[in-house]
Amino acid sequence: MPSILNSLKLLADPTRLRLVLLLAEEALSVAELQEILGMGQSRISTQLAQLKKATLVSVQRSGKNSIYSSQPGKELLEIARKAGTELEDRQRDLDSLRHILRKRKDRTRAYFDELAGKFGRHYVPGRSWKALAEGLLKVLDFKVVADLGAGEGTLSQLLAQRAEHVIAIDHSQKMVTFGKKLARDNGLPNLEYRLGDIESPPIEDKSVDLAVLSQALHHATSPLLALQEVHRILRPNGRVVILDLLKHSFEKARDLYADTHLGFAEVEIADLLEEAGFREVETVIADREEAPPCFQTLLAVARK
Repeated sequence: MPSILNSLKLLADPTRLRLVLLLAEEALSVAELQEILGMGQSRISTQLAQLKKATLVSVQRSGKNSIYSSQPGKELLEIARKAGTELEDRQRDLDSLRHILRKRKDRTRAYFDELAGKFGRHYVPGRSWKALAEGLLKVLDFKVVADLGAGEGTLSQLLAQRAEHVIAIDHSQKMVTFGKKLARDNGLPNLEYRLGDIESPPIEDKSVDLAVLSQALHHATSPLLALQEVHRILRPNGRVVILDLLKHSFEKARDLYADTHLGFAEVEIADLLEEAGFREVETVIADREEAPPCFQTLLAVARK
């Protein structure tokens, strides 16, 4: 068990306190911390090493980067947050953090803008018709459906052939424009496209019977926030279907496909769903691709 006294001594330093509070909000790389704090790499790395030694932060490798997270106990974090109210730089740190997270989303958005109009003809990891079919078999009765992170809307168009109303959400304006054209061309007046983010979808509370996240959740900055939003828009007893990649180690996916997370373990996705307020959680490995890197598709279904 880490020394409480030693931890308090470490957190008495304003720089180390700022680091712990930032990392309690979001896992960050040293480069991102440099940008937020306006400090040199050497100074930040030295402070992180001390915090890591005291087990106040943890680190994981992500390609060439080291990603740090904050892990003080609940009581110690509460004390740190109270102390943080006395920091002159606290609000500026939070504003800079929001800027960093927007930049992450902008990189993802730029990738999907380039793909607009090409999605149906290009390879997307984990998107297989076998996996989609298994997911749809899990949900037979639905009226209003939200397809979150819909892209140009291949799945949305399929859903619109059965549902009364389908709302397709995507954060790329080009994707939304292209999807609207496809809906018109294919005679689907019940398919509506809206520009928005899966972590704050422009959909009313308790207005949807089924929400689908098909290879979208691993692009979210905060998967938990995205699932909490799904919970918000679903009616009581509404269902969520998630198709995503099983946790993998193909680091190039971050650059090739603008992935934020390298998939999810079954227990991880189940824990996220339960934390977001869902029940009757089911998970299964629905498919495995034969070509390297042999992505596997994780299917999760849950009820509000």
